[in-house]
Amino acid sequence: MELEARLGELTKTISDHREVLLTEEAAKTALVMPFLQALGYNVFNPSEVVPEFTCDVGIKKGEKVDYAICHDGKVEVLIECKPAKSELSVNHASQLFRYFATTEARLAILTNGVIYKFYSDVDVPNKMDDKPFFTLDLANTRKADLKTLARFTKGSFNIEQIVEEAGKLKLQSLVYKELQREFSEPSDELVRLIGSKVYPGRLTASIKETFKSLIVNSVKSLIRDGVTERLTSALSASNPPEETDTLASSETSDGLETTEDEIAGFQIVRAIGAQKVDPKRIIMRDAKSYCAVLLDDNNRKTIVRLHFNSATSRYLGTFAGKEETRVEVESPVDIYKHGKAILKRLDELAGEA
Repeated sequence: MELEARLGELTKTISDHREVLLTEEAAKTALVMPFLQALGYNVFNPSEVVPEFTCDVGIKKGEKVDYAICHDGKVEVLIECKPAKSELSVNHASQLFRYFATTEARLAILTNGVIYKFYSDVDVPNKMDDKPFFTLDLANTRKADLKTLARFTKGSFNIEQIVEEAGKLKLQSLVYKELQREFSEPSDELVRLIGSKVYPGRLTASIKETFKSLIVNSVKSLIRDGVTERLTSALSASNPPEETDTLASSETSDGLETTEDEIAGFQIVRAIGAQKVDPKRIIMRDAKSYCAVLLDDNNRKTIVRLHFNSATSRYLGTFAGKEETRVEVESPVDIYKHGKAILKRLDELAGEA
């Protein structure tokens, strides 16, 4: 939990200041050093974290990598930093490639303070891989990322276990990317596989095109249903039916029915709004034509409206002043795409207080 809390602080720094972190030194000071501290390292102990680490390579003398992390006097991790707004590519890692082969390090990190790309020598011993085995995006951290990152903390660091895990993570990353490609643009192989299982006739070109769209839509539906189910389960666990709350009942005495999609949408708005206000201040008030999400349970402080009652379409109503703008959303999860508008509205409501 401590690691998660510290990374949460870094995420806020990124959100508030990334636009002004234009130099490498700014990214190192504001983001990379706090990141290493979050992992348990003393950035002011030169025997633990070595800044401007020098390693002469062939005829190149005096070249430096930004940081080296040491364990028991042995260099284990090399870190190369770039400005916060830089797009990281393998071309930025030239020094890491050279140093990797001439030091004892088995791990290397390329970062702009926001994205951290972890490399090892999974493919060829003592030669840094071209592709990272793990990529961490602090602006979009998942629970699984925290579990992986915990292995790199000072107290849990075990180079042999990490390198062994690196091979698995790299394969997992490749599988993940391949599935992404297949689910967004199914290959002929996948279409034939699925089609042959459910379609008794010959798979003509037109039938294959139909199956492509069916596969894409089915995957989206699976993901949407899974997210809705998890949100609803979490809501049920945190709001037992015997307690009085804004979501205590799905159907009220006046015939109003609060749907699962409305509950999921409200929870997403509350999660986004938690960046600005105490989430307990964000309240849901259902009506027959829409479901309102309010600040402080005040109908003059509408954050958004959820127009989810139609069987054919859903709309999210965002506000600027008293004017409502409706945007179509396919599922509650799409509300995340409008997070900036929700946060801007909360700033506006705070200014009216």
